[in-house]
Amino acid sequence: MNETWHVVRLPLLPVSFRVDKRVPPVLSLTVLATLALMVINIGVGEYPIPPLDVIRTVFHLPTDNGNFDFIVNTLRLPRMLVAALAGMALGVSGAILQGLTRNPLASPGILGINAGAGLVAVTLIVVVQNAPAGTIPLAAFAGAFVVALLIYVLAWRGSDSPLRLILVGIGLGAVTGALTTLMITFGEINNVQRAMIWLTGSVYGRSWDELWAFVPWVAFFTPLAFVLARDLNVFNLGEDVAVGLGSPVVRRRALLLLTATALAASTVATAGAIGFVGLIAPHLARRLVGPDHMGLLPTSAVLGAFVVVAADLVGRTLFAPVELPCGLVTAAIGAPFFIYLLWRQRK
Repeated sequence: MNETWHVVRLPLLPVSFRVDKRVPPVLSLTVLATLALMVINIGVGEYPIPPLDVIRTVFHLPTDNGNFDFIVNTLRLPRMLVAALAGMALGVSGAILQGLTRNPLASPGILGINAGAGLVAVTLIVVVQNAPAGTIPLAAFAGAFVVALLIYVLAWRGSDSPLRLILVGIGLGAVTGALTTLMITFGEINNVQRAMIWLTGSVYGRSWDELWAFVPWVAFFTPLAFVLARDLNVFNLGEDVAVGLGSPVVRRRALLLLTATALAASTVATAGAIGFVGLIAPHLARRLVGPDHMGLLPTSAVLGAFVVVAADLVGRTLFAPVELPCGLVTAAIGAPFFIYLLWRQRK
């Protein structure tokens, strides 16, 4: 053990890993901050509820000021959990894509993965109209996977240029965005309105059914990303070094891209296209815990949850009683942040 790292060995398994000493305190503080923000967000609304009563109601304990079970556990809690899980998924997805491409500008939205998922979902909403609700997540994943596969073929075949990947992603995003606009142009007004709200990105009205449909995606692919964190560290050294160290580059890269795509697509299917979270959260995490993905991925997940929950709180309270979609708030923050990153990378 040295002054920088903790070495963790699991007693019952032949597994060991190292963790930067900055990670445990930063992760603990960000988790507490996110949970506190979720409690505040649940309590804010047309019918305000004190934070202590929110906590008691969530755990089905008696409260001193009345019965808030329907407001908290039926209306507001699933919404907050969807927001937190969406932020976690986008934060991890963005961190994976930035690690794969060795490019700080990469994220699911900028590379067109969100746009691919959005195109298929909008097609179901506007054109098919009566598609079963359960088919939207699978269809969104298929659309995102097709875009990710095209990025893999066009940008990585014969080269691993990060600049080429960004350009290919922007181009595919423009194509899918144009097709989405075409669908909206010729759709019925009610379906178009629903699709536009969905494309902006919002957790408004999310129920327990939508939450439980979303949970398996996050519960499976987020731990898988943590397991693959070492491969991301190796990829940061360059493809030649990764091959020399014995890493199965092609298979692991494809698996990591599949993981990032699944997390982004399931989020788009559940909460719409919430932009820039996958760009902002990994950058904040990198400032706090450094570039090692063993700590970067979980920190990005928690910070992503914090960003989406905070955006939802701002959207609900800034112009109350009018409610802004949280995707609009993240875009208002993320667009200047993206311009700042472009300026930093100008050389």
